[in-house]
Amino acid sequence: MELQCVADLARLRSVEGIASAHHRILMPAGRLENHHNSLFYLLFFNLPGSENIGVIAATMRTTVNGASLNYEISGSSGPWVSLSPGGRRALAAVKPLAQRIAAAGYRVLIHDRRNCGAADVLLAGEAAEHEVWADDLHALLKQLDAPPAFIGGSSSGCRMSLAYALRYPQAVRGLLLWRITGGPFAAQRLAREYYGQYIAAARSGGMAAVCAMPHFRDLIAAHAQNGERLLAADPQAVIATMTRWSEGFLQEAELPVIGATAAQLRSIKAPACVIPGNDNTHPKAVGETLARLLPAAELNILFPNQLDADVVPPEDWEHKETEMAGMLLAFLQRHSG
Repeated sequence: MELQCVADLARLRSVEGIASAHHRILMPAGRLENHHNSLFYLLFFNLPGSENIGVIAATMRTTVNGASLNYEISGSSGPWVSLSPGGRRALAAVKPLAQRIAAAGYRVLIHDRRNCGAADVLLAGEAAEHEVWADDLHALLKQLDAPPAFIGGSSSGCRMSLAYALRYPQAVRGLLLWRITGGPFAAQRLAREYYGQYIAAARSGGMAAVCAMPHFRDLIAAHAQNGERLLAADPQAVIATMTRWSEGFLQEAELPVIGATAAQLRSIKAPACVIPGNDNTHPKAVGETLARLLPAAELNILFPNQLDADVVPPEDWEHKETEMAGMLLAFLQRHSG
């Protein structure tokens, strides 16, 4: 299968004009493990003229820490950057931003974290969920021989990025942090949204009730094995894990940001681009506090005014993507030397 893909790509490359176009190569899920070391990767990115292609996004799947994750890499050369969306959103949420950054000369990794998108659902673990994600990302980047890399994300992706920097300081070249989460309102709202509603469903109707809820229904649609895994799970074990994760949110309501103490933030030496949010879940003041606590932070204001809204829709930020990409790229260029 892999050799056939390379042959097909080689034929495509001979078509007039292909080298100046932008292409997305979608590989069958589960067929190619560890894409960076695969024959496909090695041959395709060494084909004559590959350096002239603007943005390539190759979709692959691999297993890290017992979880099967799908991921894409945009760009074929340059410093490595990892971007993650907020909430439990799939990788498509940051794909346009990833391609903007890749077009400026970077290799950009985006992936579905476990329990998100088309990745495996594994509702277990002693660590906080964002710490589990950080461990998975580090393992994935190591497969790609990418560290040290620029690590970034929005909201929950930002929380994961900070956890990554704390757990793997030598593997971080810089941080890209936007829509930072913090404060009692955010802690209570997210504990309920991410965990509380599913705890209630599991208690009342078992795992079948959890599977019927929109988020998990989408995860099953994206990766059918998730349905089998969820229905086979012990409801009491899932309730215990989610209760622990929920309590972690509530216990961190008074921290500068959810996921890190002031002392931990001061210990992060990597340069950081900080872009505060503008709603009650991602208060502007929380982002400004983060920028003060991180020793090498650069504060960028995308939305000057704080809104009295639980959370602004993602579309509000998508409309400012060009401006935000400019902030991130200016930071990357200053710290890529």
